[in-house]
Amino acid sequence: MYGIFAGAVILAHFLFITFVAAGGLLVWRWHRLAWVHIPAVVWGVVIELTGWICPLTPLENHLRRLSGSSPYSGGFIEQYLIPVIYPANLTANTQYILGALVIVVNLVIYIIIIRKNCSSD
Repeated sequence: MYGIFAGAVILAHFLFITFVAAGGLLVWRWHRLAWVHIPAVVWGVVIELTGWICPLTPLENHLRRLSGSSPYSGGFIEQYLIPVIYPANLTANTQYILGALVIVVNLVIYIIIIRKNCSSD
């Protein structure tokens, strides 16, 4: 059962990362979602730029240990999601670039949304 919970945490982690990176596109359609998206972006950027460990990572590892599995071995989730969440050779410079990219992409999306809303008023 712990293995299933660990897989669910990996999936949640992946979905959160996706939301941080591209959630501005959802905000484009549902503006109120910005109240959730902006804090998520701030959290994601802080994690990337400071090198902190997301709390989901130790939780996932703990659940894997409880299940008796070795970390990151097995099926679809381990094969396809883990390399996205934990890329090989991730350096501090790469994390800074990823953090900056998240900021730039989301700023562009929010600027477009704001301009669109201002021009329609």
